[in-house]
Amino acid sequence: MAKSKEIKTNAMRILDKNKVKYKVTMYPCEEFIDGIHVADLLGMPYERCFKTLVASGKSGAYHVFVIPVDKELDMKAAARAAGEKNIELIPVKEITPVTGYVRGGCTAIGMKKNYPVIIQKSAADFDTIAVSGGHLGVQITLSPSDFIKVTRASYADIIE
Repeated sequence: MAKSKEIKTNAMRILDKNKVKYKVTMYPCEEFIDGIHVADLLGMPYERCFKTLVASGKSGAYHVFVIPVDKELDMKAAARAAGEKNIELIPVKEITPVTGYVRGGCTAIGMKKNYPVIIQKSAADFDTIAVSGGHLGVQITLSPSDFIKVTRASYADIIE
């Protein structure tokens, strides 16, 4: 009998390489579903489940913002935190070429390039947070400090 192959995403390989403890949770998913539905599927509180948003600044640089799934990005606060005059979320069709991940499976861990990452400061209030695992249907739970370590992220208040 063939053994089913375990999904090992680039994000997981990076966490393993950095000896970071994390938990993987998989759920059935064939196409994009929003973070609120993922949190509901997994029975996780919204404030501990984070989504990853990618924006480009007036300078042309990309910036990654990680916020609770039930919140909206405050564009002015995010621009200030990124040191930009203003920012705009990138179009959905640019997510894969810019990050290497698909919409709904995008994580700040292991993107194509090391873009600056800013995470909502409320993440620091929890022992663990959940982020996408780098593939549709995969969530990773880890400590905020480990997330900061592997992404070189900084904390800021970036939600409305």
